[in-house]
This record gives sequence, C-alpha cells and structure tokens, in this order.
Amino acid sequence: MLSFAPVVKRAAPAVVNVYAQRKVQGASNPFFDDPFFRRFFGGVPGMGRPAERIQRSLGSGVIVDPSGIVVTNHHVIEGADQIRVALSDKREFDAEVLLRDQRSDLAVLRLKDAHERFPAIEFGDSDEIQVGDFVLAIGDPFGVGQTVTQGIVSALARTQVGISDYSFFIQTDAAINLGNSGGALVDMAGRLVGINTAIFSRSGGSIGIGFAIPVNMVRVVLDSAKSGGKAVKRPWFGAKLQDVTPDIAESMGLKRPSGALVVSVVPGSPAAQAGLKTGDLIVSVDGQLIEDQNAFGYRFATKPLGGTTNVAVDRESKSVALSVKLEGAPEFARDEITISAQSPFLGAKVANLSPALADELRLDISAGGVAIVDFAEGSLATNVGFQRGDVVVSVNGEAIAKTRDLERVTQKPSRVWRIVIMRGGQQISVVLNG
Repeated sequence: MLSFAPVVKRAAPAVVNVYAQRKVQGASNPFFDDPFFRRFFGGVPGMGRPAERIQRSLGSGVIVDPSGIVVTNHHVIEGADQIRVALSDKREFDAEVLLRDQRSDLAVLRLKDAHERFPAIEFGDSDEIQVGDFVLAIGDPFGVGQTVTQGIVSALARTQVGISDYSFFIQTDAAINLGNSGGALVDMAGRLVGINTAIFSRSGGSIGIGFAIPVNMVRVVLDSAKSGGKAVKRPWFGAKLQDVTPDIAESMGLKRPSGALVVSVVPGSPAAQAGLKTGDLIVSVDGQLIEDQNAFGYRFATKPLGGTTNVAVDRESKSVALSVKLEGAPEFARDEITISAQSPFLGAKVANLSPALADELRLDISAGGVAIVDFAEGSLATNVGFQRGDVVVSVNGEAIAKTRDLERVTQKPSRVWRIVIMRGGQQISVVLNG
C-alpha cells in the first residue's frame, strides 16, 4: 500500500511551531489633543500616551541541528520581543535569535536552556529535485496543530515572485496556509529541500500555488549563524545586471530571451578583475544555466567565500569563460547617524554608501550619495515618503557625499527643500515646503 507515513515519521519530529510576541503602541487618547482636556488629564498616569498592546504571530520552523538550532522565516519573528518554540511532542522552549537575514527572509534561532539532543532534519540538495517530484509540506496552518500536506514540485527557479531579494523559489501545489511559514518542504527521503514561505492566494487560503526557499540558500544562512556571524557574508560580484527582453534578444541575435545582461561594472570589483565588460551576456555559473538576473543573484549568493567560480558569457557572439573571485564586498566606516534637525529627513537614519552597504541594499554604488537605512518610529521622514534604500544625492543644490554633509545641510532652516534622490535606479527630484 502506498503511504507517506515513513517519510512523515522521519521528518515531522523536527518541525516545530514558532510563537512570536511583540509590544506595539496603539492609538493615543483623542481627548488629549484638546488643550481643555489636557489641562485636566495631562497629569493622570496613562492618559494621552499611546496604549501599549501585545501583538502575536504564529509560524513554523525546522530543527536543523541536534543542539536545538531552528530555522524559520524572518517575517515570522520580525520585531519580536519574545519568541517561544513548541516541539512536536508539545514541550515548549524560549528561543533567542542567532541571525536575522531579511534579504533571504530567513532567521536562525536557538532553544534556550536546552540540555539534550533534539531530532534534527537531514538536508537534501535543492538543485537535484525536479518538476514532478513528490514533496510534503509540514507545518502548523492556522494554529490547528502539526499538519502534513502532499503535492508535487510544480516549478523550479521561480524568479518573478518578489518576496525577497533572492527570488528563486520552489513552487509546489502541496497545500500551504497561514502559519505554515517557516515549515518544512521535504522530499520522499524525508530530507529538507525547502522552507515554506508564501502562497499566491486571493482569499488567504491555499489554491495550490505555494513557494519555498531552496535548502541550498538555507544552508548558507545556517553556516553564517553557526560561525557566530550576525550577518550573512556573501560573495560580491560588482556589476549591475538586467533581464533580457524579447526586443534585446532580437537585437543581439539570440534565439530566445535568456541570460543576465551586464549594464555596468564597478571598477576594482571581482567582476572587473575577472574581465567582465558592459554588454556581456551571462549565460551560466559553474555550468548552471542562467535565465535572468535573479537566477544569477541566487547562484552567485549561494557560493561559499574563498576560491573562484566559473562564469560563462556571450560576448559579440563568442563564448568567453571567466574566473571570478568569491570575496566579500569591501566595507568602510558607514558613520550611521539619525537626522535630528527639523527637516524632511527628521528621524531618518543614514549611512555612507560603501560597496558592502550597496550590495546589502541592492544599490548602484556608482551613484554615490548617502543611503537611508532606517527610520525612527513615527518619524517625519517616513510620513514625507522616504523609503529604506533611497540614496540622497543633493539637498538645496548641495551635493551629499557623506552623512555629515546631510547633517550639516539639514541644520540650516529652509522654507523650501529641493531634494534629489535615487530610487530603484531612477533619479527623483522633489520640492517640499519647510
């Protein structure tokens, strides 16, 4: 009799529930905005201050090391003040965050006060699975308890999903619902091949289109966490790429639109040192075909630091093999500051744009300027419409080359602010009243 029970028996004990709890500020008392009421209630404890409330979220996770290390989605534990993990045998443990990686939407946790060996899942190889393979999704949908659903691999290398920086997902029709995020996608040997992350749905329920992060990306994040790093160190390529459109393919004489086209190369970067040139078409990495720029980003990001990787390009209808060094992006003092002067940037945290930060935010380092990396809660800069990753190029006609330039300019009172920023590769000019 055909049964998936042996697979479930092997994998399910390593799948856990993840409960994240965070404190958030509620709306302030509307009466406190009135001067008359403020006279009477201004000194009353709690009156007028935003009410604090507890927000809870539920997700899933996978034990990936017997010492009690758990992998889940970053969005499951984002902003959490307290994290608790429930095992398949109903025991619960508090957990601490070892590493958060928003770019891949992965996080690594460790169970606190755990002095035993836990059932850990075996890793598979996401490059070996094929469309049509049977897979099981294990998690805790809607908080009803551990649930197993079965399906097949519907597609591989989904790069247009836009869920994270590294869009390269396994698509499955195994039912994935709310609460499944961070759970396991396993093959018929009970090995982890992906972390269930998102669904396409118009109703909030599963319609058979789910996406999982390939386990080969999970392995990179886990290795960084085990080495004690607080951030994932990935190789830096140092070139701006774009997808090949049908029009571009026709102009280049290609049979079909595929590959990643080189738009520009950062001087001194590994790409430049390898001899990559503007106009080159990247077609493979270590023999693995590249369909678009997201596919290249995933393939390159999952390479370990050190050594080299082979990149094949088409250059003027000729095939060229390049050897690219696998090294991290150079870093220098970011000099992060939060703008405190009364200006449109009030509450924005900014940093000098180093190659490492540009790579982290997926920005073009050649643009120069200062990058917005965060905001104070409820800041004016957020209300104005600035976004994380915006690069401030000039303010009131003064070029902004470093954070102290922006700090100095914003300290000058102005009735009108003329601001130039770069966002998504596009230059935007705005005029704001002071």
